[in-house]
Amino acid sequence: MFNIVMNIKIFCFTVFFMFGASIFSRHIIGGDFSYTCLGVNLQSNTFTISCTLTVYRDCLGGGALFDNPATIGVFTTDGASNYNFVRRVDFTLRSTRLLESLNPCVVVPGNICVEEGVYMSTMTLPLSNQNYYINYQRCCRNETITNILLPGDQGASYFMEITPEGQRSCNNSPKFNSFPPILICQGQPLNYDHSVIDAEGDIVIYEFCNPFTAGGKAGSAEGRPGGSAQDCDGVTPDPARCPPPFNAVQFRAPFYTRAAPMGGNPLISVNPTTGLITGVPNSLGQYVVAVCIKEYRNGVLLSLTQRDFQFNVINCVNNITARVQADSLEAQGQFVINSCGDRTVTILNQSSLESFIKTYEWEFDINGVKQTFDTKDVTLTFPSLGTYKGKMFLNKADQECNDSAEIIIKILPDIRADFSFNYDTCIAGPVSFNDLSVSDAGRITNWRWTFEPNQMSSMQDPNYVYKTPGIKPIELWVKDINGCRDSIVKNINYYPVPALLVIEPSKYAGCQPLEVFFNNLSFPIDPSYTILWEFSDGTTSNEISPTHIFNQVGIFSVKLSLVSPIGCKTETNFNNWINVSRSPEAAFDFTPQKLTSQDKIIMITDKSLDAEFLRYTINDQIRLFGASPNYEFQDTGLYKIEQIVSKANGCSDTAVAYIDVEPIVTYFMPNAFTPNGDGDNETFFGVGYTGYMSNFEMYIWDRWGSQIYKTENPILGWNGKYNNVGTDLPPGVYIYQLKYDKPRGEQIKLKGFVNLIR
Repeated sequence: MFNIVMNIKIFCFTVFFMFGASIFSRHIIGGDFSYTCLGVNLQSNTFTISCTLTVYRDCLGGGALFDNPATIGVFTTDGASNYNFVRRVDFTLRSTRLLESLNPCVVVPGNICVEEGVYMSTMTLPLSNQNYYINYQRCCRNETITNILLPGDQGASYFMEITPEGQRSCNNSPKFNSFPPILICQGQPLNYDHSVIDAEGDIVIYEFCNPFTAGGKAGSAEGRPGGSAQDCDGVTPDPARCPPPFNAVQFRAPFYTRAAPMGGNPLISVNPTTGLITGVPNSLGQYVVAVCIKEYRNGVLLSLTQRDFQFNVINCVNNITARVQADSLEAQGQFVINSCGDRTVTILNQSSLESFIKTYEWEFDINGVKQTFDTKDVTLTFPSLGTYKGKMFLNKADQECNDSAEIIIKILPDIRADFSFNYDTCIAGPVSFNDLSVSDAGRITNWRWTFEPNQMSSMQDPNYVYKTPGIKPIELWVKDINGCRDSIVKNINYYPVPALLVIEPSKYAGCQPLEVFFNNLSFPIDPSYTILWEFSDGTTSNEISPTHIFNQVGIFSVKLSLVSPIGCKTETNFNNWINVSRSPEAAFDFTPQKLTSQDKIIMITDKSLDAEFLRYTINDQIRLFGASPNYEFQDTGLYKIEQIVSKANGCSDTAVAYIDVEPIVTYFMPNAFTPNGDGDNETFFGVGYTGYMSNFEMYIWDRWGSQIYKTENPILGWNGKYNNVGTDLPPGVYIYQLKYDKPRGEQIKLKGFVNLIR
């Protein structure tokens, strides 16, 4: 019996940041064949094989579904270009599964999905003097493939050949050990074992060969109008109508060829004996690669298997990185730890990501003795001063997911930071700092003093002036010729009084009442000090920088006294410092107190005191001169009247009043009119002031409720006729009703009777 196991192992890596997504995740992406012989029947001159077909597809967002069944074509060939169709065989889909990256150090992004489908079938074929060519055609390849031309317009052809010797000897084909990796890291060495297992131990030769094209988009939404999926340019070509030979794909030469399908530096290549694919891919992209497996026994070819698959090269970030807490990094992965004066060193492991780290291993050479540890962190005691080397391994036994770091530990002489300081505790001045640090290695090379936040010095013995009081933590950091460092912090209880009281008033002179802000520029000082301001008008303040109002006229002195929290005192008297001049007082009255649109003249009476200059303004625009002027307003509304008085010393005062000139509306209705043609009292309408009236309406009804007149004009009256036209209406009593709006929004409604007399 004779068995064919078909394994189609192609991986399409959907990476939106690298490739376009318009037709992504819609394609079957590769395959290969293998078989197992179930026996040879010499009576019927046949052999039987059991077959397995493994297909891979993009499954992100659904994608193209697996064919079920998958239609396989069986042909005979003379090994040249002559092929004869034998039969179709339908392979049933037996199982599917999602695949994961084989590299545990690299997480597959969420936009990658690869699914495997496994098909199986059994077939019995006549023993033939020609090769059997077993073939599966399917469209289409991904449009984003890098190394071939027009990849989205063509499908793939996967095949296996069984020679006459392979048929008669009931040979089993080689089976691949693993499927190709879902992703490959750009710039990192590729070591993919593409080898096979051969049950009989036959010789297997590996080589890059041509991927082939088959099918097209006919029969799909994007395909040829009117075409069928079973056409030779269709999605699933009919093998009886579409026999081999098939065209090889067109590589983008000269960058990519059959023998160098991915480029790389060093070039991606396959070892003909071991099947190991090696090299360093240096360009991002998707690459179609075909590997052919030729199986020999005693120098005779038994079978040929082609695997057509897709490598996806991405920019990987390794998920584990070996790192320790160190003083410096001398080279890539070489960490230097300095221990100054202490021979016991704890090495803190900062490697990441911990979820991917399974084991930690440490190796140290201490005076020729090897010491090993398997803990995350390590504490070591070294025998003497000197330099010691070691190494840390992450996942040492893992061939793909591992990392390491070199550790250099320097046990160095001790360094001790120290300093003293000196200052006048009661009168503010500079603080002198004296470095007392010592290094057993000899010379100290660097100093860094921190007096306050962002206030530092690199001098050995600096001076510093504090602008604020308080308990001041002083830090000194030193470094010696070996790079050893030490630091120390000491506190200064700094509460002197200012050496000089410096005050900056906002004004030295002004008019009564005079508001002065006293800006205290003295230092050091804060609210913990006892503060007393004495103003010679009999008032005081305890604020650091007070604002004071001088209500009296005269020349005033100011005294400031300070006592620090530790009892230091100082005071200064600023004699005859503030000059307050007398101000006039603005005041006025007016009559009448209320104006209307009929009475718009105001009489202003001055009541100011001690004014030398005087003027009035109306709404900040119209100026009036004279102590008590008259003024006639031109319109109604609210007006601001302002009096400004001043003196030759520059002092002034202002008084403001508001007056409302009210618009007046009146409208009085008569109770009779005589439209008899004598020219007197011919029309019925109201009289009054209507200039500010709005929304006027008047209606006239007869005694039976019929409307006989309407007007929206207050001076357009009723002439005794229907709608003021036609014949005269009879004498009698009529009803009127009217309404209108006053200018301030009040609505007036009136209703009454009018007697029409002829």
